[in-house]
Amino acid sequence: MTLPRIAIIGFAHSPNVVGTHGTTNGVEMLIPCFQKLYADLGISRTDIDFWCSGSSDYLAGRAFSFISAIDSIGAMPPINESHVEMDGAWALYEAWVKIATGEVDLALAYGFGKSTAGNMDQTLALQTDPYTVGPLWPDARSLGALQARAGLDAGTWTEADMAAVAARTTGASPDDLLAADYVANPLRAHDIAPYTDAAAAVIIASERRARELVANPAFVTGWDHRIDTPNFGARDLTVSPSTALAGRTAFGDRSRAVDVAEINAAFTHQELIIRNALELPDSVRINPSGGSLAGNSLFSAGLQRVGYAAHEILTGNAGTALAHATSGPLLQQNMVVTLAGDEN
Repeated sequence: MTLPRIAIIGFAHSPNVVGTHGTTNGVEMLIPCFQKLYADLGISRTDIDFWCSGSSDYLAGRAFSFISAIDSIGAMPPINESHVEMDGAWALYEAWVKIATGEVDLALAYGFGKSTAGNMDQTLALQTDPYTVGPLWPDARSLGALQARAGLDAGTWTEADMAAVAARTTGASPDDLLAADYVANPLRAHDIAPYTDAAAAVIIASERRARELVANPAFVTGWDHRIDTPNFGARDLTVSPSTALAGRTAFGDRSRAVDVAEINAAFTHQELIIRNALELPDSVRINPSGGSLAGNSLFSAGLQRVGYAAHEILTGNAGTALAHATSGPLLQQNMVVTLAGDEN
């Protein structure tokens, strides 16, 4: 069975901010994103056939926060809407499936979260195993440090390799970065993405609708997501089998020498793991947007990677692109999306 051609045609996100003194919520972050997409594509709210959001009620601190976010859309006339308690990239996957079934032609997926509302390193401990890991309250950076140390001890990467990732993102000298003190040995501040608040929105469409709205749609050529065991002791933390499998499925027999790859990695060493799992050649431009290392906006960081990858094609800066999204502790769940313009 051959799936219909489906394309990403629009992307917008709010600023990735480290935090504010106010109580900026999903509605305030999302409305500017939606308005930009409507203006860019020359459409209105009622042109959207299906909406899907990604967020966390726990992160927001209230039940049914995703319902509150619908205020940014408007519920009248009635809308066709769904929600995932995941990064917005998984909401976009649901929208893609919705179009593939032929039920709708134009869908909008969005994700939002206020990560700086509390101690997120500790909050994320609640996603670990509630019997063997959760009671230890391991903060996220400590788990990341354990993973980084495993790779260093195995000789899979070096601290210089990690610093090179940060240097590309920040423009700083690798030597200067390596001279900094450890924050959670072997991690330095530049190895850890700061938590930020943000929302993002992506519009995806059937081929017919996409060609009506944009000149160069970013067509989806492959999409898959896989899961590794949450039991840290049952897997090698220096590799990502789920990413490798998702990559093989998404790429198929196509070349991995894409023009651009947007990788969702909250630590420098995790970018190295994902890049190796995807077998990306050195010619690929990695995270021209700055990637998640510039701002770890929970529940929109992965969707931003997909949006940025598509944006490279939509603007003519790339012919082919890849986007990666992750969820769960230590790269437990991974998604890979491959995209291409008309000529590729």
